[in-house]
Amino acid sequence: MRHQRVWLFDLDNTLHDASPHIFPAISRAMGEYVAQKVGLDAAAARELRDHYWRRYGATLTGLVRHHGVDPRHFLATTHDFLPELPRMVVHEPALRHVLKRLPGRKIVFSNAPRRYVEAVLDLIGISKQVDGVWTIERLRFTPKPHLAAFRRLLHRERLDPRRCILVEDTAANLRTARQLGMKTVLVSRAVRAPAYVDVLIKSVLELPRQGLMT
Repeated sequence: MRHQRVWLFDLDNTLHDASPHIFPAISRAMGEYVAQKVGLDAAAARELRDHYWRRYGATLTGLVRHHGVDPRHFLATTHDFLPELPRMVVHEPALRHVLKRLPGRKIVFSNAPRRYVEAVLDLIGISKQVDGVWTIERLRFTPKPHLAAFRRLLHRERLDPRRCILVEDTAANLRTARQLGMKTVLVSRAVRAPAYVDVLIKSVLELPRQGLMT
């Protein structure tokens, strides 16, 4: 197993497009949550959220460390739109066939909560192509890009990072992956990618053509 190619996929804006409907819903819910818990107006709450995201890689981490927030309550409250997901998810129907063409194991590696991740995977029709799911709960609420999150997954799955490819839309997460010896794929509309990115693509549908399958 340690010599098998392993694909680690982020979920949001990597395997589906969260920008049109899902991210705005999460952003509104997080803003309301932070404003209520910390006692800020909307603008100050947004600024604090952005600060924690830049510093820790997730708003949740800052709220837990500095405001004593229960992470499970935060995740449940900010993702309470799950009944509406079928009309919110935007994805490429061809994704399922692309994943079948990629040799090796496929693991979803997301900072999102388990119920949300599993619901999205079902809706985009790739649950059967995924060999493992790592969400923020399994990561003990330590998100990417922290080394501890990567090391926990690698240890529990018994993976050699040199056989792993991380496919992500967030460059900071790819920097950590490269430090560990992984191949890195950035999914982005950007024209250029940082030096620690091996492959830049606009869509995961392009993966089979990138020479990464051996």
